[in-house]
Amino acid sequence: MQRLRRPLLFLTVLVIATAGLVYELLAGTVASYVLGDSVRQFSITIGAYLFALGIGSYLSRYVKEGVAARFIEVELATALAGGLSAPLLFIGFSQGKFFGPLLYGTIMVIGTLVGLEIPLLMRILKEELDFEELIARVLTVDYVGALVGSVLFALVLVPSLGLNRTSLTFGLLNCAVGVLSTFVLADVVPKRALLRLRITASAIAVILVAGLVYADRLTTFAEQGLYADPIVYSQQSAYQRVVLTENPHSVQLFLNGNLQFSSADEYRYHEALVHPAFARAPRHSRVLILGGGDGLALREVFRYPDVEHVTMVDLDPAVTNLARQIPTMQRLNHNSLSDPRLTLINADAMAWLRADGRRPFDVVIVDFPDPNNFSLGKLYTRGFYRLLMRVIGPDTALVVQSTSPMYARKSFWCIARTMRSAGFSTHSYHAHVPSFGEWGYVLAMKHPFEPPTQLRVDGLRFLNDATLASLFIFSRDMQELPVRENTLNDQQLVAYYEHEWSLWN
Repeated sequence: MQRLRRPLLFLTVLVIATAGLVYELLAGTVASYVLGDSVRQFSITIGAYLFALGIGSYLSRYVKEGVAARFIEVELATALAGGLSAPLLFIGFSQGKFFGPLLYGTIMVIGTLVGLEIPLLMRILKEELDFEELIARVLTVDYVGALVGSVLFALVLVPSLGLNRTSLTFGLLNCAVGVLSTFVLADVVPKRALLRLRITASAIAVILVAGLVYADRLTTFAEQGLYADPIVYSQQSAYQRVVLTENPHSVQLFLNGNLQFSSADEYRYHEALVHPAFARAPRHSRVLILGGGDGLALREVFRYPDVEHVTMVDLDPAVTNLARQIPTMQRLNHNSLSDPRLTLINADAMAWLRADGRRPFDVVIVDFPDPNNFSLGKLYTRGFYRLLMRVIGPDTALVVQSTSPMYARKSFWCIARTMRSAGFSTHSYHAHVPSFGEWGYVLAMKHPFEPPTQLRVDGLRFLNDATLASLFIFSRDMQELPVRENTLNDQQLVAYYEHEWSLWN
């Protein structure tokens, strides 16, 4: 063991750095999931965590004796605090109004503990390496661990384990390092302390293993408090948290905690989204849908017998698989994702549009989630709408869902102005969807046009010709007002959206 002491201690540095970065990312992800605005949450989380690292490093100076034992104690404390961090944050948000203090308290505790670990470990290693070599090796391994943690978190851990299991797994990893350290450092830790540390590690391991065994129940319990109705399906994809809830009267889909539709009234939203564009377009042979992975807009598209081919580009296969495979969703979308006329592409819409050689479509439907963060805001920028020009023909009708002209008036008109700045001629319109209130859309073509007045399909539940014409009439409190356009450089739309909806939440 003594011969392996140095490499094992450097392995400990690697684990400490990897786990610390994972705990930081977990806190930011949970915060963005339950509070929204991922840029703000990650920015504050990273700043608070780095500050806590500094506090831990400073406090290490007060450890004068028993450095090895103190190091193992800190490692085990990190295992417990970090391992339980995600479950506690979820439960804290769902059960009370003190999520903010709990979030930043958790970050500060974990950051302080991780900040203590490296200085203490360096003091243990100083007897074996020259100062220059010690600093170079420890910092190199530390930075490599941060890289490993960040890559694993995004590509492997969250998609395969989910947030709670990732948290608990890395808690166990920290605990294992603590146990290993009791053997590697056995010659510098009193025997009585070794026994105490190993018993403590065993107790922590039991707690974390129990958490893993009951992780699904724990996740459901923590998450259920966020929703009014029972959860019938949930999944953490590589991109977002997908949750389906159900009550005796309706089914609801949530992405990252944000309502996407309620089956009680989604037909009003999707009829208003699809049919004005089809009423305006002279042909419907080739249709493009960007977003809309739930298949509900697609259901409306397939009402038209002259539709020959539909291309759908939706980022998240978890959503399209849900829509295609879950019986409840199949009933709602009339099994539209299994129609042979559909070509489904799981890809980023902006990256897909950048590809060359695409023939124009007759109708284009843009059904993205609201621009509540910069990742979504880029899909409402002038640059994105200029990319859309590549798939727009002279008579193509394009429609974009555009949030609420009532609750987010500047956001709504910002989208319309941005589309005009990209070269589109537009007419904005709105419909009342009880789950959301007044909801807005922008209809656009390459050339000036008149709003449609006559539907080209029968049997709708919400729209008729009279209702269609009324959609384009705005009351005074929803009429256009001066706004800035949305560019990739400043994402003004996200700022509008965040401010306006915060007044209503």
